[in-house]
Amino acid sequence: MPVMSTETPAPATEPPVTGLWRLVPEPSLDVVRRWGWASVIVNIGIVVTGGLVRLTGSGLGCPTWPQCTDSSYVPHSALGIHGAIEFGNRLLGFVVAIVAIGTWLAVMRYRPKRKDLRRLATAAALGVPLQAVIGGISVLTGLNPWIVSAHFLVSPIIITLTVSMMRRSRTSPYPHTPPVVRALATASVVAVWLAVALGTLVTGAGPHSGDPETGRNGFDEELISQLHADVVFALLGVSIALVIATRVTATSRTLRKLAAWLLAMELLQGAVGFTQYFTGLPWVLVLIHMFFAAVLIALVTAVYAERGTPAT
Repeated sequence: MPVMSTETPAPATEPPVTGLWRLVPEPSLDVVRRWGWASVIVNIGIVVTGGLVRLTGSGLGCPTWPQCTDSSYVPHSALGIHGAIEFGNRLLGFVVAIVAIGTWLAVMRYRPKRKDLRRLATAAALGVPLQAVIGGISVLTGLNPWIVSAHFLVSPIIITLTVSMMRRSRTSPYPHTPPVVRALATASVVAVWLAVALGTLVTGAGPHSGDPETGRNGFDEELISQLHADVVFALLGVSIALVIATRVTATSRTLRKLAAWLLAMELLQGAVGFTQYFTGLPWVLVLIHMFFAAVLIALVTAVYAERGTPAT
């Protein structure tokens, strides 16, 4: 049965590299993927540090933006631990930017040119300043819960773009996949993103506002939590079906493993979610829940990328 490769064949001739681009070493696909891994790791990291800012009430530890105070870019002792936590998150943002630039340069310098990888790397890199601006607006608006939710969601988008870039950089071909597996992989993506988006609304309605004076989004906390849980149950059903489908049909070993890991992470995430709900939302469990959400985004993106081409 024929297969389709994601590798774009090199053109007969390519123009020589000129100008400042000659200063950037030409990377291999392995180097490109390492940069991609670094990007995924630091973006998961900023989800965790951003969660720490919110869960410790440090959202206005630096009360303005882009400076920390009206007279300084760094916090002073009067801001206490909250200022240090918020400033630490801002510093990690610079690390995220450096890695994004490094990833973009590696992809742009790679030969033969890959337009698909370039588009994904460029979009991911542009997401970093976008997130910084939204974060600044959230501070300037006193942590408006809707803007804070948007600020969080940029990281999963960057993770999605980067994982997609890494999966497309593979040199081995994707196998043909039965329609049922492709449909379930697509449904998993939709369900994970819906669960994550609803999770931000749950947080926006709950007690962890980032600052004691910050208002909430107005949703009934129990109602929006129940809706979030319903979507999670639907996601589990889809993922169980996906695991079964990958085992009874002709699918790649990699996809079978990824589907199993996705289901395992969902079960673990669900256990943490229910535990935090019934124990009064301790901030440590909420932080773990946020970390797992970022990992879930990476896993479901890999599953979707691995779904292959339609079976003939």
